[in-house]
Parts: sequence; structure tokens; C-alpha cells
Amino acid sequence: MLSEIVAAGQIVEMQEVKRAPEEEGGAEEERKVYRTKVFDVLSEDQLEIMMPLEKGKLVLLQVDGELDLCFYAENGLYQCYARVLDRYKSNNVYIVVVELTSNLRKHQRREFYRFGCALDMDSRELEKEEVTALEQNQSYLMKGLPLKHSVIVDISGGGLRFIANYSYDVGILIYCTYQLNIKGELREYGLVGKILSVKEVEGKPGSFEHRLQYINLDVDVREEIIKYIFEEERRQRHKATSK
Repeated sequence: MLSEIVAAGQIVEMQEVKRAPEEEGGAEEERKVYRTKVFDVLSEDQLEIMMPLEKGKLVLLQVDGELDLCFYAENGLYQCYARVLDRYKSNNVYIVVVELTSNLRKHQRREFYRFGCALDMDSRELEKEEVTALEQNQSYLMKGLPLKHSVIVDISGGGLRFIANYSYDVGILIYCTYQLNIKGELREYGLVGKILSVKEVEGKPGSFEHRLQYINLDVDVREEIIKYIFEEERRQRHKATSK
């Protein structure tokens, strides 16, 4: 079943499973999520995974440690538990070998992984006519209206976080546009999102951090954004391992 669902190159999220002492009930502790990719499927219960990075440094997973894995397969997300068997370097790639300790099961999408960045963005609040059209599931955006500049500080397949020297009201819908480098080509994205929260940046009076959730985002566009995040992480990984 593993080889029918999981393939080399697929994105995988992993968490180390750390349990509290038995006298505390053996409950799982709060865990970090690491994002990497499948390197190779060795058998129906073993596979190689590229060792994850955290702030540009390799995360050295402990041999015999237990992992919670979530695979981004073509037909959805799949979750399982696994044990670390080995770790080594092959052709300048750091690999961790894992053995599944549970069956793969279909997994509901969790909150999207956020990737730290610094990207220019322009935006504006939607006009009433645009909001009405959106509520009626119509595609209608007015062109030529003035935009305000800001900087994206993290991005995901579900939304983004940006810093601006102005603030939007929580709950409003905005139009935002930014560019991503997809396989060496700059592509411009014009998307609609809802402002979830706004707060002043600590130590920077007049600067405001906004959290935005995409609204009615096309599935293909969402996957392009996720692939961009993955490729940027892969580039950073290559840069870190080549030093």
C-alpha cells in the first residue's frame, strides 16, 4: 500500500513523538512540525526521507525515535507513525531511514505550514460591488484602483502574514497582489483574502502585522503556492548542505 500512495519527491511533514513520563499519563508533549520530502521508497514499510532543516540547520533525528508523518499524496493527505532506523549522507544529501509502525490512513488537512519570507505585496480593500459579487460566487474585480505597499513575512497555502505602515480593519476583504519565482519565472498572483487579525509590531510604532486567509482560492493556485514554498525550502537546504 505504501508504494501505491507515497512516491519520491512528495512533501512530507514530520513531528517527533515525545511522551511524558508514565506517572503523568504518558501524554504527548507539544511538538514542532518539520517539512521535507520523500527521497525514496525502499519497501512496503520502509522509506528514505530527506533530513529536515530548522533555520538553515539540519535536524538530527534520533535513531529509534518515533515520528508522526503526514504525506502530501496526489489524492490527499495520509498519516502514519514510523520509527527512525538509520541516518546517513548519500551524494551530498542527508537521509533518514524510517520504518512504518502503523498503517497509512487518510488524514484531514491540517493548518497549512507557514514559510518565512520577505516578499513585496500591494493591496487594497474590496469595494462594496466586489464584495457583493463575491458573495454571489461571481468573479468581479475593479481594475486601476490605487494599491498600498506592504511586505509579506510568511506565506502558506492557506494565507499569509504581512507588515504594513497602515492597518486594515479585522474582518474586511482585501485584494492583494504579489509575485513568486516559480521555476525561474516570476508569476504574479492577484488574490482575495480576509483579514483575521491586526496588531502593532512590538518595538516598531506605526507598523502593523496582519494575518490574512485566502478566500475562494483556486485549487491549482494553492498548489502552486505550496510548490513554491517547497522549492524555496529545497534551495535553502541545498545552500546549507553545500557549505
